[in-house]
Amino acid sequence: MAMISDWLKIDGENVLQSLNAVSEKLNAADGELVLDFTAVRRINAGAIAAMEALARKAKEKSVKVVLRGVNVEIYKVLKLSRLTTRFVFLS
Repeated sequence: MAMISDWLKIDGENVLQSLNAVSEKLNAADGELVLDFTAVRRINAGAIAAMEALARKAKEKSVKVVLRGVNVEIYKVLKLSRLTTRFVFLS
């Protein structure tokens, strides 16, 4: 049976608010959630904390979170924050 992923675009200007909205939609996600990061150029400490909470909640709900279009600088921040192992990355 084919799996249908939920696809959500993260607003580059309001990353924290977008991630909080995604966290609320995680309850309705079925198996996989794809987040489009192509508009995001930088993230701050609040966004990192929101991503940590999102990863924790996704693990509890058994939902795989896929990050699409993450630029190199954001990937490096996620790597230093030890979050890269908690997400799947697509180019």
